[in-house]
Amino acid sequence: MLQPKKTKFRRPQKGRMKGLAHRGTELSFGSFGIKALESCWLTGQQIEAARQAVVRYMKREGMIWIRIFPDKPYTRKPAEVRMGKGKGDPEGFVAPVTPGRMLIEVEGVPLAVAKEALRLGAQKLPITTKFVVRRDYVE
Repeated sequence: MLQPKKTKFRRPQKGRMKGLAHRGTELSFGSFGIKALESCWLTGQQIEAARQAVVRYMKREGMIWIRIFPDKPYTRKPAEVRMGKGKGDPEGFVAPVTPGRMLIEVEGVPLAVAKEALRLGAQKLPITTKFVVRRDYVE
């Protein structure tokens, strides 16, 4: 799964995901992409499942870029534990996503193939997304 090799802080605060994404909102690498329309925490498993769905449909043609990385640890306390006694242990890593953030980009395949591949990848994610095409793209 996707996770950082090392982190600076073991148990960060949750934070809030209000507002729109300021960075990573445009297509930078590929001609097609999917953009988040909601905010959420995406886990490494969800990102990997979407990546696999896209790659399998494209049959290893073209290139794919994952524009998010789960580098924020989240914690959980064990089941049936009383309140208090400190914060729980790190459970996994998430990527905080806000509306407008580009999630996956694709290049080197026809429009129809890219659209279907990214649709299958978006089904694996718990948020609504939008298919985006580069402005200067010509078939």
